[in-house]
Amino acid sequence: MSVSYMPGFGNDFETETLPGALPQGRNSPQRCAYGLYAEQLSGSPFTAPRGTNERSWLYRIRPSVRHTKRFKTIEYPFWRTAPANHEAELPLQQMRWDPLPIPNEKTNFLSGIRTMTTAGDVMTQAGMASHVYVMNEDMVDDYFFNADGELMILPQDGGIEVFTEMGRIEITPGELCIVPRGMLFAVKLMNGPSRGYMCENYGAKFTLPDRGPIGANCLANPRDFKTPVAAYEDKETPCRVHIKWCGRFYVSEIDHSPLDVVAWHGNYAPYKYDLSTFSPVGAIAFDHPDPSIFTVLTAPTEEAGTANIDFVIFPPRWMVAEDTFRPPWYHRNIMSEFMGLVKGKYDAKEKGFVPGGMSLHNMMLPHGPDTFGFEKASHSDLAPEKLDNTLAFMFETRFPQQITQFASKLDTVQDDYIDCWTGLERRFDGTKEGRW
Repeated sequence: MSVSYMPGFGNDFETETLPGALPQGRNSPQRCAYGLYAEQLSGSPFTAPRGTNERSWLYRIRPSVRHTKRFKTIEYPFWRTAPANHEAELPLQQMRWDPLPIPNEKTNFLSGIRTMTTAGDVMTQAGMASHVYVMNEDMVDDYFFNADGELMILPQDGGIEVFTEMGRIEITPGELCIVPRGMLFAVKLMNGPSRGYMCENYGAKFTLPDRGPIGANCLANPRDFKTPVAAYEDKETPCRVHIKWCGRFYVSEIDHSPLDVVAWHGNYAPYKYDLSTFSPVGAIAFDHPDPSIFTVLTAPTEEAGTANIDFVIFPPRWMVAEDTFRPPWYHRNIMSEFMGLVKGKYDAKEKGFVPGGMSLHNMMLPHGPDTFGFEKASHSDLAPEKLDNTLAFMFETRFPQQITQFASKLDTVQDDYIDCWTGLERRFDGTKEGRW
């Protein structure tokens, strides 16, 4: 990986695999070194403000117009796109699932994507989708790009290599990778089968949230985001380029690898982030801070403070507040929350929510600690406590998340999830003052 990358800002990077492949002083020379073609990949309108204008120059063996021939449609029936309204016939409720098993049949990254929820409308470039991926084989001679949005990939069990046009990125559980909209890539296994989560962002690109009164430090720091160094495949064999466009899938057969970028410079790039470098902040006297202090990345909307997606994590951290109920409180929210657990236990629900599992609390549906979590938190010693070996995350969006038919019919759905709050019985006694 190369130098630090600040998502959503105007960094400019340069990297080459062959000396002199990257021109100096001229963005697009009349004749490129090594017989390469110059090509620009734009991630924003040309007239976007300087701070949000994103583009990269790629110097490649063939221009990308040679990476596709005639398209034909192809089906990935488990990958769904918004709007996918009312696919499931379930009544509205809080939902939770056990981990999705890795299939026995050969399954690569593309064929292993399973959509759990969709929100918004891809045609208006607003909203998102929450997916799980399961895979047990590499993408061999198969490549993919998503014209519908950028992808956030989070392995939960087993690492993967994401080989993009602009270089290789290895990610293991506890790390994430962002693949920008329109960028070609292939996924390979690092050490056996892999399972993980993926967020498909139809809206504005992920960027770092404003820190406000927190100031210049803590949360996710720009130095910890890494872009890849240039790498390419010079492969002349039959290959397939798969495309997702407006919710449909297409494939084009070509006779070479499209990952042929020998050098590049710019600021529209894939990147990775190690979630262990996130620096939490929190209360050190009393009161319970909002979960927004755990926001790693945000995809903003035109309404300030109301995100298309917030990516929030609950990492290892110290709990030190005085006389305060420490797990997330009971609440209802205008945002919709899809949660996953990478490892360990989640302090608000230590039972039933396991690594690889998922939950969905849609907008305005009440949720909070289960009975066990409430009792434990209500009687715990109010001394400094370390939450360790834990990593939960949340895809939070302003839009209602629609459950897919696949998610509604899974054998792993916990039909009794709602019962985790059954023990929260009436404690009120109007004749007694003080705490129970």
